[in-house]
Amino acid sequence: MLSKYIIALLIFTSQNLLAQQITCSPKDKAAVENKLVEIDGMYDGNFGETMVIVGKTFMQTPYVAKTLEIGDTETLVVNLQGLDCTTFVENVLAFSLLLRQQEMSFDAYLKNLEIIRYKNGELVGYASRLHYFSEWIANNAEKGLLKDITGEIGGTEITKNIDFMSTHRDLYPFLTDDTNNSKIKASENYLNNQAICVLAQDKIAENEHLIQSGDIIALATSINGLDVTHTGIATREKDGRIHLLHASTGSMEVEVSKKPLADYLKNIKSNTGIMVARPL
Repeated sequence: MLSKYIIALLIFTSQNLLAQQITCSPKDKAAVENKLVEIDGMYDGNFGETMVIVGKTFMQTPYVAKTLEIGDTETLVVNLQGLDCTTFVENVLAFSLLLRQQEMSFDAYLKNLEIIRYKNGELVGYASRLHYFSEWIANNAEKGLLKDITGEIGGTEITKNIDFMSTHRDLYPFLTDDTNNSKIKASENYLNNQAICVLAQDKIAENEHLIQSGDIIALATSINGLDVTHTGIATREKDGRIHLLHASTGSMEVEVSKKPLADYLKNIKSNTGIMVARPL
């Protein structure tokens, strides 16, 4: 499988020089470069609208799960051929930031992707990836990339035991390694000491006017051990309602939900509400 990929050591500068392993096929590198050309000039000063515009350029991209679970060691995986709900959001944010930064290069894209995907913006093994989306939101808020606005739009704090990964090791190939597993447990213990804010499902419709196009939406769940099961990007469509732009497990491709978000969620039995994060 790995023979299909180029594993390269790339050096780029943030505040310090970083040497980073990248997993990227020639086809995916070309896809990134083509995307840079496609979106060039799309930023008009409204970052939320830019997120939606960029996100919609991925429409009909196939949904593919576990695209980051490659090889024996954690690498920065570049894959635009298939996206899951999280890698879709990460890539849209990474490309949108490039437009604002006016740095339309492959290396700048890699830099943004690493910053977004990993704790404190640095890949240092499997456990440094932001696996739980509530932590993804909190850590990217600490980086100044977004703000959790759930509380501001009617959400309330909840506590929940988060341990799905460590109690389902068989689902995660990297967790056969005891060191990785113990580090994931440490992350879970940290999360279990933090409250998360959730806008309850029955409160979404009445607070929908406070959600803006480009806000990142995370679907909270009643499933034991999990905080979030799905994520996407809010988009206010022609009907004036907020819909979800996402890599859908229903249609198995990137789409805009046919129903408004509040109605779409009613069909998901395990959904308890949403978290909302606004890119800054």
